[in-house]
Amino acid sequence: MKYKCLVFDHDDTAVNSTATIHHPCFQLFLDKYRPGRVCGLEEYFIKNFDPGFIPMCRQDYGLSDEELELEGEFWKEYVKGHIPEVYPGIKEIMDAHKAQGGLICVVSHSHEHNIIRDYEANGLPAPDAVYGWGRPVNERKPNPFPLLDIMERFGLEKDELLMIDDLKPGYDMAMACGVDFAAVGWANDIEPIEKFMRQNCRFYFKRVQELTEFLQR
Repeated sequence: MKYKCLVFDHDDTAVNSTATIHHPCFQLFLDKYRPGRVCGLEEYFIKNFDPGFIPMCRQDYGLSDEELELEGEFWKEYVKGHIPEVYPGIKEIMDAHKAQGGLICVVSHSHEHNIIRDYEANGLPAPDAVYGWGRPVNERKPNPFPLLDIMERFGLEKDELLMIDDLKPGYDMAMACGVDFAAVGWANDIEPIEKFMRQNCRFYFKRVQELTEFLQR
């Protein structure tokens, strides 16, 4: 194995969820609480990339702490009835890695129970550890805690992990820990995001097959 532990982001890395679930949900929330305001899909991707979802809500839409709580509840209710589909090829990567005795961990801004539900619904192997939105703020990416905790829990060195993510918070977390980072771009074709990732990341994969071939070398 090239890496003992593959650490997957969830949304838009393992499953196709922003375009099909999270963005439509946010627009429905705006329709209710900010009538007339529109957030396009490309804008949503870019702002989630940097500065992140919460800063976007505060800065661009003026959401208060109370309204952010409302948005969170609105989102949780919406997600209950919507399960994203895994990208073709991801299951094969995970199955092959587990068959070799490797670990699969998840570090995401989705809730842990939704991640586990999505893995089960898509026939993915059960992750060995999940770090999601239910963690305290200082234990969510881009804070380095998830990767540091994975290394401690499983007795791994930083060069035994690969962080696989489509957005900057995962990149920032991996850089803070000295962990290899694989940027993936199969969820969108947004030039500024791809440009940043190609310029700053050692590895960039536009197609799932490219990641598969990298891991098999």
